[in-house]
Amino acid sequence: MADGVHYSDYLQLEKILDAQQLESDKHEQHAHDEMLFIVIHQTYELWFKQMLFEVDSAAAIMKKPAVNDNSPELQTIVHRLSRVVQIMKVLVHQIDIMETMTPMDFLDFRDMLRPASGFQSWQFKILEAKLGLKFQHRFGQEYYISQLRPAQVDLIKQVEQERSFIELLNDWLERMPFVDEIDNFWNNYRTIYVRSLATAEADNQAFFDSVFDDNAANQDRHLSPRACRAALFIMLYRGYPILQLPFQLLNSLLEIDEQLSTWRYRHMNMVHRIIGSRIGTGGSTGRDYLKGALDKHYIFAEIARLTSFLIERRKLPSLDSAVEKRLGFVQG
Repeated sequence: MADGVHYSDYLQLEKILDAQQLESDKHEQHAHDEMLFIVIHQTYELWFKQMLFEVDSAAAIMKKPAVNDNSPELQTIVHRLSRVVQIMKVLVHQIDIMETMTPMDFLDFRDMLRPASGFQSWQFKILEAKLGLKFQHRFGQEYYISQLRPAQVDLIKQVEQERSFIELLNDWLERMPFVDEIDNFWNNYRTIYVRSLATAEADNQAFFDSVFDDNAANQDRHLSPRACRAALFIMLYRGYPILQLPFQLLNSLLEIDEQLSTWRYRHMNMVHRIIGSRIGTGGSTGRDYLKGALDKHYIFAEIARLTSFLIERRKLPSLDSAVEKRLGFVQG
């Protein structure tokens, strides 16, 4: 055989393919579906590793003092976050494979796994923290790190001290020009928005000011009023060339939240189907915990809520030719 890299050596297949040690075999009570259970969860962890790799690379670019809105750097960020979205879709579809295991199949080996639990996936907790899910916003804080090893807890706490992706996004949005540079744009937009409200939506006017007014009371929020104004401007005028990549970035983050939510929902239903109302092997409340996390763990909800403030295209304030030129629609 010619010298060079061999497929098996490159992928270290001996390590990977020898990493499925069935607890049921150790107890001399072989459970056929335990092999599937192990392979599925090992695959999850490999995908978590890849998503962390992509998020870290995107965050490293976002940390730069300036990221041009139409630059290859922003294209790279959007591309890698889009890859994260596609990986998350794969994670959701893996549940279809898991659900070929019946409740009785799982009972053949479930008690042998205690206290191991998916709740001990420190990589997933780090991914959530890197994206922007802080400890104070978590459901079931009493369980959060209770089942982890000290080194894993230290690693998660270190990550939570770093600037998360949503915080880096806030910095980037605050640097965006246009919305606060166009004469009287924001007052005009607010007037048009308020006029468009139905009588039953009168409370939305106060909601509008609480999100976008610099003088609004300091809330527990990730995105500042200025950042929210910039994000809404991107959504409103995304048809302009220079705003297309910024819009794709915002949209990718919304898709990440959507896929995480879908994964949690499918996971919750799978757990309910397989173990009913039993306590999880790691001591959590099983389905009830997953339901609480599903309802609360939205990282980019502040971007999603901006759609409440959109108006019809025909009502948008007109932009003058100088602004349109900067946005890329006017030549010369």
